[in-house]
Amino acid sequence: MNEKTHGMIEMVAAMMVSGTIGWFVVVSGSPVPQVVFWRCVFGALVLLPVCLAKGYLQPGRISRRQAMLAALGGIAIVANWLLLFAAYSHATISIATTVYNTQPFMLVGLGALFLGERLTLAKLGWLLLSFGGMLLIVQSRPDAVAAQGSYLLGILLSLGAALFYALAALLAKKLKDVPPHLIALIQVCVGIVALSPLALHAGWPGGVATWSLLATIGAVHTGVTYILLYGAIQRLPTSLTGALSFIYPIVAIVVDDTAFGHRLHPLQATGAVLILLAAAGMTQGWAWRRNARRATA
Repeated sequence: MNEKTHGMIEMVAAMMVSGTIGWFVVVSGSPVPQVVFWRCVFGALVLLPVCLAKGYLQPGRISRRQAMLAALGGIAIVANWLLLFAAYSHATISIATTVYNTQPFMLVGLGALFLGERLTLAKLGWLLLSFGGMLLIVQSRPDAVAAQGSYLLGILLSLGAALFYALAALLAKKLKDVPPHLIALIQVCVGIVALSPLALHAGWPGGVATWSLLATIGAVHTGVTYILLYGAIQRLPTSLTGALSFIYPIVAIVVDDTAFGHRLHPLQATGAVLILLAAAGMTQGWAWRRNARRATA
């Protein structure tokens, strides 16, 4: 098996596993802070031996400034998980995950504000397309969710999660010399410290089934998935990594429909397609007038 094939298998596996996390979160029935806390605990139990084996915990491997940036990224990642998991019960897993995939646009906006990155007309075009998809989703609330009176709150929570993910990605750009596994370990350790008062005050999870679900979220959806994801990133070109990342929302939509019967309404489905198409165009760097340029040439 060559490096590219190996990387593709890792990326596909990571995205398919990620697409099922909503089911585990909802079925666990646990408060969101408790879910995120135990995700961090079990994730750390997987990442710690990996970092030890690779020698990432040796003195001098990371500077104090880098550790501080990684910790700030950890705060952003934990906030991202809290908001996304909270969104599931308000706007369904499908809608929350789709809206969450506006994160590339958040990152572009933050890059333009703080890194001086150029905002091109093509990027603005994809942003407008994504915004159109968002309007369709907001305007078409499903009956099951409308009864809860919190559909818009779920949309806002998902957008907040995307923003915090983009902040974490922005901070990660300043940590190019730090091994990704070590960054992930620092992030989950920050989550353990930050959420322990809330999670432990709520009491210990009850029942073997709940513990199994929380352990899977932490060990598999965090520890193993991070390892697969970073392995794929090291082996694949960025364009292919970005393309395969859209397996995640597709799997999430299928799982939500199969497990909970949350089928997208026509307007929602159209909005979801527009958002994912725009995110793909942004990630892949597609040009709006490619054919016209070829004809001119």
